[in-house]
Amino acid sequence: MEGWSIDEFADSLTSLSANTVSSYSSDMRGFAEWCERSDVIDPDAVDRRTIRRYLAYLTTRKFARRTMARKTATLRRYYGWRIAHGRTTVDPTVGVSVPAGEGRLPRVLDRGELDGLLDTVAENGEPEPEWRRHRDDAVLEVLYGSGLRVSELCSLTTRALSLDQQAATVWGKGSKERRVPLSEPAVVALRTWLGTRTDVVGPEHGDILFANERGKPLTPRDVRRIIDRRSPVPTHPHALRHSFATHLLDGGADLRAVQELLGHSDVATTQRYTHVSRERLSAAYRDAHPRA
Repeated sequence: MEGWSIDEFADSLTSLSANTVSSYSSDMRGFAEWCERSDVIDPDAVDRRTIRRYLAYLTTRKFARRTMARKTATLRRYYGWRIAHGRTTVDPTVGVSVPAGEGRLPRVLDRGELDGLLDTVAENGEPEPEWRRHRDDAVLEVLYGSGLRVSELCSLTTRALSLDQQAATVWGKGSKERRVPLSEPAVVALRTWLGTRTDVVGPEHGDILFANERGKPLTPRDVRRIIDRRSPVPTHPHALRHSFATHLLDGGADLRAVQELLGHSDVATTQRYTHVSRERLSAAYRDAHPRA
């Protein structure tokens, strides 16, 4: 797979987040492996027909349209990079189109589900260590109270917190820095966690804010485990970000303000939450109005 120069391609993606670079690398390795199984070992031997055959293969494997669109975007970026660096003169992705991903509405947690997640002690038949309760409280309050991406939460440091000002500085996609407000419950939970943090986080990990049971920096998988322990219904960490945005819009918040809070570079990304709000209002009307 050396001829594909995938590591060099990944190194060129300096403006993207680590998670996005990892996705692009994984997509390219998957494509290169598929090509080589078809005896296409040179990226310059790929043509439009090859790309279309690959998309047909993904379809037979039941990949979602959104995933197929992302993989196609990866190929476009890869061949754009090869052209920019004089490695080829032909882009085989030109003229290839993939239907946009299905407009699936985000999952929004209702008040009862949020109360169960934020205020209920995990029930697994075993006594819960005090430090873990404090950490989990802080993690969940920050995710919902500030609408952070899981990767942003995991990279938080103690220096990023300004608890007296009820704010935190986070690094989002594309290494963009933004300042987000912290809710009062989040500030209380963070102060409590900071009181026991040093019992868990070793000095070798510097000022990382959250850690797992082994004292290592918290990972997205660790966050998923926290939610699995605490949530009364099956859900996903990103549902807290969806709920944060939708509840703000339900309450009349300005769309541009929500865009800034979420760290979206394009307001169109934020606008999908307005669809959720309209659906929720319509449902409330249908359920409550006697002549609906």
